[in-house]
Amino acid sequence: MKRLLTVSLPLVFVAACSGTSPSQTNSIDVNAAAVRAQQSVDAYNADAPVEIAEPDAVTENDVTAATGSNSAERTPLDPPAPGTPGGLPDDRTPVSEAPFTPDSAQGAANVVQTYYAFLGERKYAQALALREPKADAAAFAEGFNGYSEYHANVGAPGAIDAGAGQRYVTVPVQIYARLKRGGTPVYEIGSATLHRSGDIDGATTAQRTWRIQSIDLKPAPKR
Repeated sequence: MKRLLTVSLPLVFVAACSGTSPSQTNSIDVNAAAVRAQQSVDAYNADAPVEIAEPDAVTENDVTAATGSNSAERTPLDPPAPGTPGGLPDDRTPVSEAPFTPDSAQGAANVVQTYYAFLGERKYAQALALREPKADAAAFAEGFNGYSEYHANVGAPGAIDAGAGQRYVTVPVQIYARLKRGGTPVYEIGSATLHRSGDIDGATTAQRTWRIQSIDLKPAPKR
């Protein structure tokens, strides 16, 4: 539906920048422009109604088309609960909250937790520093460019596997993320394997520090 509204149009003055030569082909005749503007204002009847189309009601489809968002993006992510298909193992034994040493299994789990915290904050260089071997930084960041958000739940670590002066531990991981395109939720389940050197002669502090050697993920079963 259209309504007729009376609108008073103000006279707007535009200041021209000085410093241009009258001989320049793109120069502006300010006086002539002012005359034309005044003629246009004089020709306007301030009492004449101006017809303005009243905007139609904005629909959800209009918002989706303009912003690319949809109901999927507004739906909170809901990762499967522990013990259910796609969830972390349901370990009934409480994880100790006592202080832990960096070279312990809990220290390894803390590295994984920190890694995913960095990814969630898009601090890709800091996240990459916790992996071995290190990939190309640009390619690593590009791998997460398709997500609007990226999170993880980290489970209790397994026992440390020691042998030949090397240490390995596996940490359960559950990913819940959202793609930028369409706002599609992504749920994955798997584990991260961490490695460090044992306390052997010649091993540096960096070599004795837990680093993520590999991450094995697969799509979580559909619910």
